[in-house]
Amino acid sequence: MITAKKRIWGWWFFDWASQPYNTLLITFIFAPFVKDLMGSGTAAQTVWGYGVGIAGIIIALGSPFLGAIADRSGRRMPFIWVFSVMYVLGAWGLWYAVPGDFKLMAIMISFAIGMIGMEFATTFTNAILPDLGPREEIGRISGSGWAFGYIGGMITLFIMLLLLQASPTTGKTMLGIEPLFGLDVATREDTRAVGPLTAIWYAVFMIPFFLWVREPRKADALPIGTALRGAWPELRATLRALPHRRSLTSFLLSSMFYRDALNGIYTFGGLYAAGVLNWSITLIGIFGILGTITGATFAWLGGKADDRWGPRTVIITTLVILTLVVLGIVMISRESVFGMAVTPDSKLPDIAFMVLGGMIGACGGALQSASRTMMVRQADPEKITEHFGLYALSGKATAFIAPLAIGITTQISGNQSTGITPIIVLLLLGLVLLGFVRSHGDPAPEGPPSP
Repeated sequence: MITAKKRIWGWWFFDWASQPYNTLLITFIFAPFVKDLMGSGTAAQTVWGYGVGIAGIIIALGSPFLGAIADRSGRRMPFIWVFSVMYVLGAWGLWYAVPGDFKLMAIMISFAIGMIGMEFATTFTNAILPDLGPREEIGRISGSGWAFGYIGGMITLFIMLLLLQASPTTGKTMLGIEPLFGLDVATREDTRAVGPLTAIWYAVFMIPFFLWVREPRKADALPIGTALRGAWPELRATLRALPHRRSLTSFLLSSMFYRDALNGIYTFGGLYAAGVLNWSITLIGIFGILGTITGATFAWLGGKADDRWGPRTVIITTLVILTLVVLGIVMISRESVFGMAVTPDSKLPDIAFMVLGGMIGACGGALQSASRTMMVRQADPEKITEHFGLYALSGKATAFIAPLAIGITTQISGNQSTGITPIIVLLLLGLVLLGFVRSHGDPAPEGPPSP
């Protein structure tokens, strides 16, 4: 028998299984490795920006239609299966990024396939959240899921740093041993193993999700073909009704900007540390462990704060802190920290970046968890799955802005520090729009909107 508690645990396991794509590939291990492949931090950030940005465009174009199809057909699991296969194949393909003998286009396509699979799967698993418990417990469930995911990401980081990835100079891992499985440091197999590790981790730990999570049967569910034909009219009608929902629309727009900014921080954080501070991938991994520890802790605490003070308070607080943190990061380099000149051998830039990285992890965990519960408050109870589809649309519709803006700004300026300034603009836009959001959503409409 599948109990309510098992369903929640199964849902949490998606966060646990999928988080390594963000932790290991997008942020802390593979993204900095691209700098080694390209031989230049600026070139790597430019290529990474265009690659992730183009994947974001595909996600933006596909999400609304897939969401409408799933909502009308009442079936999410088949989609999650398909996107899970994309996740595994895309992650595994990064093994072939052999220094001096790799095809950049093939590697970026493989990365994009995995990223698209992860993002689409997340869209459908997020829509399951309202079915897991009453509204007054959604904050705790969401926060605990984010925390559980961060812990999974941290464990995979430990596996990489302690057992697989070696220092190029010593040939030993942080544990002082040679990489497991006879991985060749000379051809960077120890680092490239991050792709297969991410794929295997996901495949294994999605088993509880598929065993324990069941979606409720929908009485008016349509066959997939019928749902496909009606997807665009359904989506068009939903979008046409948005102007009549000021709070919902404001939240969708706000989260569209600040979630894009947060993704930009995660996507380019490791590259920035490698290119500006000349950090090794091992040091970036330690930085990642700190971020996942603070992320897990404050995602859990944020869930409790969410239930007590509401998600809006949590979101505003974290956005203000994140804006100040990114401003601080722009002011850190090997030559100066917050405007104060330092010597080339000073550890102050490293310490300052570590502290700010921990704050990013803390704010990111609480912000993403509170955003999911805020969406529950904004949605109509009878249309909650449809509105979660809109939430997915808003998150993906501009998912390409931060990566492309960073790529373009970096290319024009030729400077990595200047290149990340678009993130600050996106955070401020999100904060301003949040001022029009009601904590408990729009008042109940008196009647249907005019066509």
